[in-house]
Amino acid sequence: MNTTILKSLLIIYENKRDKKIKEAENRKIELYTQNPRFEEIDSALSSLSINASKNLINSHNFEYLNNLRKEIESLKKEKHDLLVSITNDENYLKPIYDCKMCNDTGYITENYNTKMCSCLKQQLYDMEYNKTNALSLENHNFDNFLSTLYSCTVDKSKYNSDISPRENIEKIKKISQNFIDNFDDSNQKNLLFTGNTGLGKTFLSGCIANEIIKSGKNVLYQTSPVMLDSIIDFRFGKTDGSIYHSLLDVDLLIIDDLGTESMNNMKFSELFNVINTRLLNQNKKITKTIISTNLDIQNLFKNYDERIVSRLIGNYDICRFFGDDIRLIKKISSQKK
Repeated sequence: MNTTILKSLLIIYENKRDKKIKEAENRKIELYTQNPRFEEIDSALSSLSINASKNLINSHNFEYLNNLRKEIESLKKEKHDLLVSITNDENYLKPIYDCKMCNDTGYITENYNTKMCSCLKQQLYDMEYNKTNALSLENHNFDNFLSTLYSCTVDKSKYNSDISPRENIEKIKKISQNFIDNFDDSNQKNLLFTGNTGLGKTFLSGCIANEIIKSGKNVLYQTSPVMLDSIIDFRFGKTDGSIYHSLLDVDLLIIDDLGTESMNNMKFSELFNVINTRLLNQNKKITKTIISTNLDIQNLFKNYDERIVSRLIGNYDICRFFGDDIRLIKKISSQKK
C-alpha cells in the first residue's frame, strides 16, 4: 500500500466530512431562523439534559428524575414532529455522508476492531491500479448500455449463430445482472467474455463493477499484461506484495485483454495461480472474477495449457460477443449528427 496516497486520501476524507458537518450546521441555522421554536426546544433539551445528569449523580430523587425524562421525551417528540411537518425528512439536520458505513471517516469499528472501510479501499485501488489501467467507471452503467446499437439481423454465416447480435447481447446483459444479484452465492459462476474488439466487453465489465462497488464491495481492474508483469516484479523483489495479495483477495477481479500478454512458463504458472486461488477462496470468502479476451475457446486451448482452460470452462459462464464494431458505429453516428 502506498502510504503517501493513503495519507492524501485521508485528508480528502477529513475535508469531505467537515464539509458535510458544516452543511448540516447551516441547515440547522436556517431552520432556527425560519422557525424559532426549534432553537427554543434545543435550548430546553440542553438545559434539561444537564439537570438530569447532575441529579443522577447528586440526588436520589427518582420521581424528579423521572419527570425530567418525560419532559425531555416530550420535547424530542415535538421537535421530531415539527421537523417532519416542515421538511418531510426526519434526518434533515444530520450530516449527509457519502458513505453510510463509515460516515466518511474511511474506517469502521466493529466488536472493538477497526478496519478500513470498503469505500476507502476502493479509492486506493482506483488511484494505485484501476486508473493507471485506463478503466474509467464514470459512464459505465446499464442505462448507457444500448442494445439497440447491435444489429437485430440474424446472419448465421456471418456470426455463426442462430440469433441476432442484439438478442445475444440482451442475453449476456441478463447473465451479467444475474451475476450481480447472486454475487454472494458461492455456486454463482464467474464470467468469461470472448469476442472481437469493440463489442462492449470492457464496457459491460465496467457496468458490473459499478454495481458491485455500490453494494459495498471492492473491484480491482487489471489488463492481463500489466497484471502478470506486476506479479513478476513482486516475485523478483522489485515491489511489495500489496498488488499480489489484492489480486487474490479482492471481491471482484476484472482481467481484461487476456491473450495480449507475452507469455512464458513463469507467467503461465502465475496466471493459473491467480485463477485457481480465487476459485478456492470461495470456500472462505466469496471472490469472483471476470475475464475478457479476444480469443475464442479454440484459441484459448492453443494459447494456454489445459489446467488454465479447464478452470475457465468449468467455473465460468462463457459469453460470446459478436456483431459489428460498436465503437465504429458510434463514431459514424456522431459524424452524421
